[in-house]
Amino acid sequence: MPRKLETMLAQAGSKWDSKTGALSMPIYQCASFRHPGLGQSTGFDYSRTSNPTRLTLENTLAELDGGAKAFAFGSGLAAIDAVLRLFAPGDKLVVTEDLYGGTFRLIEKLHKPHGVSAIYLDSSNQDSLENALKTPGVRGLFLEIPTNPLLKVADLAAASRAAKQHGVLVIVDNTFLTPALFRPIDHGADIVIYSATKYLNGHDDLVAGIAVAKDAAIGEKIAFIQNAAGAVLGPQDSWLLLRGLKTLSVRLERQEKNANVIAGRLKEHPRVRKVNYPGLPDDPGHATLKRQGAGFGAMISFELDNAAALPSILSSVQVFLFAESLGGVNSLITYPAVQTHADIGPEIRAKLGINERLLRLSIGIENVEELWNDLNRALAASPA
Repeated sequence: MPRKLETMLAQAGSKWDSKTGALSMPIYQCASFRHPGLGQSTGFDYSRTSNPTRLTLENTLAELDGGAKAFAFGSGLAAIDAVLRLFAPGDKLVVTEDLYGGTFRLIEKLHKPHGVSAIYLDSSNQDSLENALKTPGVRGLFLEIPTNPLLKVADLAAASRAAKQHGVLVIVDNTFLTPALFRPIDHGADIVIYSATKYLNGHDDLVAGIAVAKDAAIGEKIAFIQNAAGAVLGPQDSWLLLRGLKTLSVRLERQEKNANVIAGRLKEHPRVRKVNYPGLPDDPGHATLKRQGAGFGAMISFELDNAAALPSILSSVQVFLFAESLGGVNSLITYPAVQTHADIGPEIRAKLGINERLLRLSIGIENVEELWNDLNRALAASPA
């Protein structure tokens, strides 16, 4: 009988060590493995190629996402870089326009000079997406669902159908939702990517990335890149990530519950012009994510009435922490224009709506009234 997701998470890594029956997967802190004899192997040779702790993590993530194989990297950007290496000079990608600034920098500064270019668009606009997929040379579709930081939601099922008509590989960054709330492979994705630093780990104490391949053929290509380029996750961080996964469903349940309260109250606040959160019933992405996912996540962005209020808000919050990153048990407040999206030029940011009035919230597991009182007090004390 297939196990439910909550059970898979709770028992992540608990049944893989058949030799000892250890309930916690051991940390195989070694670089090399001894061979019994010439032409004989235990299945492990060198930890860059494979390590038992990392392999247990990778098998767990493949099972969670319904993929054939998963790969653990030293960061989310390392995972994205490995996937982008699947493309050749002259290939084009159709890409979410309001994506993480680090991904934009990776594409524009490292891959574009080597001949892989991007067409950026509003991926929640299906007509625009389908037209872009017809462009000669398009070989990949890269989506964030929802986008960072504007929380737009693409219709992945429709996008995947359109992509398949043109032989285009579908890649989804599922960092914000995780397999607990959304499984992109179920809706046509070929590759799923995570910054596992965020929700998958959930404790702000490691940096990691994951790529999950839908089928073995794609998996073999990523495996070669992972081994050849060598940006693998170490055994200790692999163990920490396995431990973090065990509480993912309960963490996300609390975080999403808190986010719904905070988003609803921000929407009614006189100092707030706009709230982006797909859990709000009138959000443009609500119906799509309700149909295709199992929840809406715990990321919110909102636009203030006055950019001059931001310095005061960022310096006066006490429960929220002014910091980059997201997805941990602590609630964070981030200023995308100067932090996560600083690598995107000001003209492009302004065009996209990543303006000087926009703040992003990663909602944690704290008491929701304490969170709201902190944010409300900071808003009230800021200059109008």
